[in-house]
Amino acid sequence: MNIRMRRATRADVSTIVALLADDVRGGAGEVVSDPPDVAYLDAFARIDGEPRSLLAVAETADGAVVGTLLLTTIPGLSNRGGELALLSAVRIAASVRGQGLGGQMIQWAIDEARRRGCGIIELLSHASRTDAQRFYERLGFARSHVGMRLRL
Repeated sequence: MNIRMRRATRADVSTIVALLADDVRGGAGEVVSDPPDVAYLDAFARIDGEPRSLLAVAETADGAVVGTLLLTTIPGLSNRGGELALLSAVRIAASVRGQGLGGQMIQWAIDEARRRGCGIIELLSHASRTDAQRFYERLGFARSHVGMRLRL
């Protein structure tokens, strides 16, 4: 199955939230509704208004949104001031998993990061997501960091 990646619009928010909610690890706190909860619309407006962030969706030939990801570029001093791309919130609809869409989405994100001048792309994957980690390794990603979190 081939997909087309595009910038998400406000009209996509309900579908994106549903993709986020359909996640064993992190979806329990999401509120799926149409129209979407105002908190999601506010978050979308902040993301969409941030030039360093790109919320994208994967769309099938018939216009169905079947995946999403967030690509954020981060300036820094390390790597001689090189830009870093952070890939997050990668989700694919359960009904189309295993058809190569994830690889297409990640390749698109890599190409977009390069286009934006990034020399490195990183992502975080929860330690329990061993299948996802194997998937990313097959695409050329290497384990490099230990992630830590503090809830505020």
